[in-house]
Order: sequence, then structure tokens, then C-alpha cells
Amino acid sequence: MRPVSIRQWSPWGLLLCLLCCSCLGAPSPSTAPEKRPGSQGLRFRLAGFPRKPFEGRVEIQRAGEWGTICDDDFTLQAAHVLCRELGFTEATGWTHSAKYGPGTGRIWLDNLSCSGTEQSVTECASRGWGNSDCTHDEDAGVICKDQRLPGFSDSNVIEVEQHLQVEEVRLRPVVGRGRRPLPVTEGLVEVRLPDGWFQVCDKGWSAHNSHVVCGMLGFPSEKRVNTAFYRLLAQRQQHSFGLHGVACVGTEAHLSLCSLEFYRANDTTRCPGGAPAVVSCVPGPLYAASSGQKKQQQSKPQGETRVRLKGGAHPGEGRVEVLKASTWGTVCDRKWDLQAASVVCRELGFGSAREALSGARMGQGMGAIHLSEVRCSGQEPSLWKCPHKNITAEDCSHSRDAGVRCNLPYTGVETKIRLSGGRSRHEGRVEVQIGEAGSLRWGLICGDDWGTLEAMVVCRQLGLGYANHGLQETWYWDSGNTTEVVMSGVRCTGSELSLDQCAHHGTHIACKRTGTRFTAGVICSETASDLLLHSALVQETAYIEDRPLHMLYCAAEENCLARSARSAPWPYGHRRLLRFSSQIHNLGRADFRPKAGRHSWVWHECHGHYHSMDIFTHYDILTPNGTKVAEGHKASFCLEDTECQEDVAKRYECANFGEQGITVGCWDLYRHDIDCQWIDITDVRPGNYILQVVINPNFEVAESDFTNNAMKCNCKYDGHRIWVHNCHIGDAFSEEANRRFERYPGQTSNQIV
Repeated sequence: MRPVSIRQWSPWGLLLCLLCCSCLGAPSPSTAPEKRPGSQGLRFRLAGFPRKPFEGRVEIQRAGEWGTICDDDFTLQAAHVLCRELGFTEATGWTHSAKYGPGTGRIWLDNLSCSGTEQSVTECASRGWGNSDCTHDEDAGVICKDQRLPGFSDSNVIEVEQHLQVEEVRLRPVVGRGRRPLPVTEGLVEVRLPDGWFQVCDKGWSAHNSHVVCGMLGFPSEKRVNTAFYRLLAQRQQHSFGLHGVACVGTEAHLSLCSLEFYRANDTTRCPGGAPAVVSCVPGPLYAASSGQKKQQQSKPQGETRVRLKGGAHPGEGRVEVLKASTWGTVCDRKWDLQAASVVCRELGFGSAREALSGARMGQGMGAIHLSEVRCSGQEPSLWKCPHKNITAEDCSHSRDAGVRCNLPYTGVETKIRLSGGRSRHEGRVEVQIGEAGSLRWGLICGDDWGTLEAMVVCRQLGLGYANHGLQETWYWDSGNTTEVVMSGVRCTGSELSLDQCAHHGTHIACKRTGTRFTAGVICSETASDLLLHSALVQETAYIEDRPLHMLYCAAEENCLARSARSAPWPYGHRRLLRFSSQIHNLGRADFRPKAGRHSWVWHECHGHYHSMDIFTHYDILTPNGTKVAEGHKASFCLEDTECQEDVAKRYECANFGEQGITVGCWDLYRHDIDCQWIDITDVRPGNYILQVVINPNFEVAESDFTNNAMKCNCKYDGHRIWVHNCHIGDAFSEEANRRFERYPGQTSNQIV
């Protein structure tokens, strides 16, 4: 029910109300916030750009003067209080270091400390109003949940800065017939102002301006365009100009950061002798619209990439990792800003950076931290061209790993797929759109062989993050009117941007199990785990043990020995075992949990533990050409937090039928001296081999990155001793280093002479 305004009451009614209150006592507090300009006579607004309506730099008006808040000691609890002051239910995050641009005027609050339950920011501790030692480069911002408090007065809603702002930019194509392919790479520049979309006058338009526009639209660079053709075309069309005098340096991440001049409402003559500005952009390799562009890009000699993104839920986002001395490492977030982030984004074939992330927002890396205090102008072709500081392990920790979110081209792939029947928009049966314009229809996907990798592509295509589960049976989700299966045999690598890029049966449908019950479904999540093996520990702990057969009955029962053990003269004789310790870290942003619930875990009396996964790890001995000569079967008999980082508490313990899993920031250690922590190499001849360990080999549990699940080591065996060296994660080395690894001296022979 909408609260009644006091203004609607008559004077007599108001007097009667006051008399009743004095007789009956004070009324109970209302659930709706009081309608007033702001708490304690203050007013609040969000400012800065680029931003969304529910986020920005926090500004407070006190004594008629607007000012900001310093980020010193700022916390999420303070953000909760401020978001409620602004009329939102709560905060989902906060920002530091003037992410939305530096403010002006006074810095009203410093060292703000709130518990999060305060009704007003005036109840929080601080250094006092106007007492600050900060600069506006330390202005704090908040990201509020896009949900308003009921009954909140519009007088305290976010206030827009007095000058006009460019909110969005787009390219409007004016040539070509029929349906143009997405993304649109060339057209008239249009900007969205508070009154709608307007063109930009091309007087003084420069390549720097085009560079900024292309970056905002997700393209790494611009190219020259035939302006004479567009000028001729412009003479036959009506245009509505809203902006002129654009002057960009070329390094800006958003057009609003350029010097802009807007037309006034009473301007009668606009863009005299000019025409609308036209921009043509060059798409990155992932988004090349035509085969001609793809061939052109592929024909260019491409050196090995020295920058990559890891741990992101969407394309163009992730933890920044750089290649140095053939090994990958992370970047410390000291002085990390939009200019440096934009250099990374453009280098990788995306647009300018939408966000420069600090504090390991995309998960912590492992190993070396190669760079710190990176200072880019924004014009550099590579992050390695920016001034930076080489650091030691003591200078920075992985809790400060830098990340980015890049601007991406609009491709419209999310419109060709949808989820139905789920309890939320993050889950449901997968439906795909097929047919031509005018005869489009929706259909289902056969659930045969559907798994995590296919589900990952669906979640990415819909912009819903990672796949928690890929389901082959969806009988508990109603399919509505869609009952036809239109796609089968879908097989994805997991890296595709849409299902169209995955292999499938084409127009021929071959489905072993018919009916809507056996169609594909997904459950998506914004976060996922990421397992990584501590490769150095494998190398340090590897050794050979000859173990008597009479001590291996339990191991044989759990299939941890080679096949030849079945015909061995039990209980006499022995087996030769390659033992090593296995320490598995969870570096993702969600706990690693077994796919099966505890109701289906299997009790093994012999070793006295529960199996929560059929296969957790594969241990293999391979020849240099990849032939497997020995293997170890490792079941996840006990997933638990053996140790954790200092600031992380253990959550999982196997004892007493406890919950199993690996918490973010923790690791599970399987010591070299426990059963099945080995490879049976009794039948392996002396020679040079590769030791390979693969975690979560069947992709049973979703992870943000499967490319780092395999570890390889060089392995030399002379029949009595073994040397394990050069251990590294599968993607930890450069391509050249991996080639050297595959052909190290003497590896071509597997027979000791």
C-alpha cells in the first residue's frame, strides 16, 4: 500500500493525529524510509562516468556545498549505509581511487567506519565533517543493488550532473541491403543524450575520436573511411545533430572523457557545411565479421602472445597474466588503471577497458608476479611497452592480482538461444532458434552426450557466466509449447562463443532417447572453482618404492594397480610404484564440490572412506609420442581442506561423513605415502617418458578454466632410479618452451643402451 503523504492531511486532521500520538505514545517506526531531502539535512547523489544509474562516485551536499568521501578505511558496510541513503536496498560493491573520475569541492568524510546497520551516515565514525588528508584521486564510489526502497522520496534520487553527458554510443549503418551481419563495424556515429539519439557533426573529427568510439564499441582499432561517399549520401537525408567539437586524445576509455561541445536547444543552424561523423572499425580475431577479414588477419605473421586473461566468466574479462622467460605470471594492481587495462584489451583484440579490476577480483593466480606499478599512456601496442617495475615475491601478493573487463562488440548471439522452465533465468531447458527470417521457430536439443563443456558455451552465449551443470534429463522443467528436437550430437571444446560454432549433426537429428524428458538443460552461475596442481611439489617428492604384494590387497580392490597385477603370484612378489605427493589448490571464485550428493557416495570398507567422485585425477606415464605405458586410477576418496591461506577458514572435512570439497584459497594434499597415490610402473621399460597428471579429467565439476588442469614432467627411468624434472602446468609454459619440453635431449629413445 502506498504511504499517505502528510501534505494530503487537513490542519484539523493533523492536530487530531498529534493529540492521539501524545495520548497513546510514540508510533512504531515505519518500514518505509522517511520522506525528506536527506538524513540530517544532507542530500546524496551519484556522479561520474562511465556508470550505470545505480553506481557512481558518492557525493554529499552539506551546508549547500557538494563534496565527496575519501576511500581510506571505506568498506562494504559503509556502502550499504550510503546506498540506503540513496534509496536502494543494499550495496553489491564499492570502488576506490576515483574509479568514476575525481570529484570537485570539499572532501566531506575521511576514515568513514560503519557497521552497516546505521540509519544514517551521520551515525558512522569518521574524522569529522570536512577533516581529511586525501585528494580527489581517492574518491570512493558505490555499486548499489538495482532495487529501490519502497516509498522512497524522489527528491533524494540520484542527481545528474548539471552538464550534459554522452551515455551511449552506436554506429548506424546506412549502406547495404538486407540483414547486415553483426557486429556493425561501420556507420554514422550516434550518441544517446537525455533527449534521445543524435548524430555528431564531423567538423574537426579526427582519427583519435574514431579510436575512442571503436574502443567503446568493442573494437581494437579504426580504419579510414570514404567520407566523400557519406557526404554525398548525407545531402539526401535529414539529420539531427546533438554534438560538435569532439576532441579526443585517443587514449580515453569513454567518449565522455573527451572534450565535448553540445548544441544548445535554441541553436537554429547546426553543423553548417558539415555532415554526420562516420567511423569504420576493425574487429578483433574473435569477431571478424567476414571470411575476408578473417583471412586477412590470419595471413598476417602473428608472434606468440605475451598477454592473456584467465578466470573470467565472460569473453574479454579476467585476471591479467603476462609471459616472461617462458613462464606465465600475474600483474600487481599497484597503480593499475583504465589506461593500462585498455592497452591489454586492445592487444587481445577487444575494445577499450570498461573496468580496471584490482584486489584479485578475477581470482588469484599462482606462481610468479612479473609486473607492478604499470603506467601506460594508453597508446602503447602492448602492456610490455608500458613503463613498469619488476618485483620480487616480497613486493606484492596474489591477493592484489590485476584484472580487466573489456568492451565487446554486440553480436546478438544471445537472441538465438533461451532457457525455459527453470526456477530462475540462470537455469532451464536449452532452446535454440532455427530457420530463416519469416519462418523462425524454437526447438530443443537432444540430451545425448550433453555435458559441462556444452553447457559452458550456452551460459557464455547468454551472458550468464559459467555452467554449474550440463543436464541430459530435464523432465522436472516444463518445456511449454516447445516439443520438437531440432539439434543433436552437439560437441563443444568449451571455448566457443556460441553453439553455432560447436560440432553437431546438422539438419539430420539422431537421438537415442526421444521425448522432451531427455533434452539438454543447464544451470549457470557467475562464479566457478578453478583447480591447480602444485607442480613443484610433484617434482620434489617423486621416488620409487618396491612394495610387497601382501600389503596391496586394498589397493588391488580399488583398482590402483596395473592389469598385470591380477596374474601376479599373490601374496608373494612385489610391485614397483612411482610415488609422489599431490597438492591441489582451488584458485577460483567458488568452492569445488563433488557433482554427486552425499546420498550417492560409496563407502569403501577396506580403506575406511567414502568415494564422492568416480574419477578425480588421472596419473599417466606417456612415451614422447603420447602413447600411454602406465596409468594410475585416483578416486576422490576424500576431498577436504588440508591447509588454507592465512585469511581463509577450513570448511570441508571428511571425518565422520562430513562435507567434501575444496574451499577457495585452500588446498587438498594427498601425501606420497598413502594408498593409490602412485603409478604402478612394474611393466615399464627403462627410458625417457612424460609423467602426466590431469585433475577433473571428465569435466564432471564445472571450473572457470580447464586448460590448467593438466601437469607434465620430464621423466627418465634407468630401471632402478627415476629422475622427474621440468614439471609444469600444461599452459604454464610458452608454446616455444613446450616444444623444447617435448624434444629434450635423449627423449627420442626409450631404451637404455
